[in-house]
Amino acid sequence: MKKIFILPLILTLALANAFAQPANAGFVRNFKTKISYNREIKNTTKDIKDVFTKQDEFTNNHELEKLSSLYSDKFVNSDGFDKKIYFKLIEDTWETYPDITYTTEIRDIRINGNFAVVQTYETAYATTHEVSDTIDAYGELNSIANSMYYLQKAGSHWIIFAEQVLDEKSQLRYGDARFVKMDLNAPKIVNAGDEYSASLNIQLDDDETAVASIDTQEIIHPIGKPDDAFRNLSNQNQLERIFKANSKNINEYVTASIGIAKAEPYDEKYSKVYVSGIAFLMTRINVIPANKFITLEEDNAPKTK
Repeated sequence: MKKIFILPLILTLALANAFAQPANAGFVRNFKTKISYNREIKNTTKDIKDVFTKQDEFTNNHELEKLSSLYSDKFVNSDGFDKKIYFKLIEDTWETYPDITYTTEIRDIRINGNFAVVQTYETAYATTHEVSDTIDAYGELNSIANSMYYLQKAGSHWIIFAEQVLDEKSQLRYGDARFVKMDLNAPKIVNAGDEYSASLNIQLDDDETAVASIDTQEIIHPIGKPDDAFRNLSNQNQLERIFKANSKNINEYVTASIGIAKAEPYDEKYSKVYVSGIAFLMTRINVIPANKFITLEEDNAPKTK
């Protein structure tokens, strides 16, 4: 019985091969298709990269209307800010830091038809043009972020319709604080309502002391001000606090304010203590929304006595 089954199968394969196109023709057709597909992907990738090249160009030149043309009118980011609020924040940033410079490094591009996801590493650098009330020195701003941009093809163009910030850190430093190694550590992501720890680490010279505060702020507009009191650092020049993530499903910033003081001999008996630097650090906490509509089957099973 097995031979009777195999023979018709062999005959079918033989007939199919007899009437098939020449092998070379099939190979050439497939090769041309592959070349065409690769060319299309290459051109699409170039078009998407051009979007981010223009984004850096328009932001660095403060060209708000041109920058707006790269974004969908229905744009929204992972903090819930729509295009109007998002661009108001950009405009405010330019007014505060007129010399701010942005760079964008594309880490990955994934294309799916008329949609694409782009992962980026972004930096921003600026100097303040206003002298701090606490110290007679100008400040420097440094910011880094890893982000995901979601793009859609509209006609012949690609536009950004959503953005998600995976992690973000910013530092604004005045005076000697620019040269002090410090870092604010917190988890990148937490569940809504869960507790988490945030710690500040500073490396001070022997003639330096510091006070600091750590607080949290929900990422809303307008954003509030931290109100935690300044505290002395531990012997290890560290400050740590425990926070509870909000239950409103809003992302948060952990913020730290640092004041650095130095002591200089005034005479044989006394020393002069003065503020030599201040700094403000910020890191993002992405809050996972609480989904109250997930249950296990056993949770809904009838209870037996």
